[in-house]
Amino acid sequence: MSDRIMMAPSILSADFTRLGEAVSLIADGGADFIHVDVMDGHFVPNLTIGPPVIKALKRITDTPLDVHLMIDNADWTVQWYLDAGADWVTVHAEACDHLHRVVQSIRAAGAKAGVSLNPGTPIESIREVVGIVDMVLLMSVNPGFGGQAFIPRIVEKCRALSALCAEEGVTPLIQIDGGIDVDTAPLVAAAGARCLVAGSAVYCSDDPVVAMNEIRAAAEAAL
Repeated sequence: MSDRIMMAPSILSADFTRLGEAVSLIADGGADFIHVDVMDGHFVPNLTIGPPVIKALKRITDTPLDVHLMIDNADWTVQWYLDAGADWVTVHAEACDHLHRVVQSIRAAGAKAGVSLNPGTPIESIREVVGIVDMVLLMSVNPGFGGQAFIPRIVEKCRALSALCAEEGVTPLIQIDGGIDVDTAPLVAAAGARCLVAGSAVYCSDDPVVAMNEIRAAAEAAL
């Protein structure tokens, strides 16, 4: 397992009146991904953005767009996000009627496929697809809003996911999203996470680039 920590700042916490500048800032500052939270007001109690914004972001950055679909109907709409230019598309295991099929369709389109689990969803539920996904995203808050407190039990869940992947002989990227900062990043990194989503800890700071790289450094110091 690599000791490099990848950072995926979430634009959910950025200033949407200056979104292009916010994305370019962290992209130029070394972000590995731009994390785009798509929420539908049904699967989660919030409504954010859709394909037109993803398409616009694709025009202004070469940094991969990591699109997290917190929506009920990914089975039927995932192609919208692929057509808009998403480089990575993560769907929720809880929200897909045919999870295996959706993952296959993402990869067939040439994008990277991820599967996400809410805090209350057991790791075992993705055993049958963990061998065909490029990333597993563990939510360390209940999805829907930025700025929530990290759920400590996710550290053990991350260890369990690492063990499951070892049992299956696969190495998907393990990503953690929710309450990630300089204090929680080392905990999940030590448990096997190698990609960290941080929203408010990055964009609500005085210097987003410095904040992002401090989180990365804190995580790498724990390895």
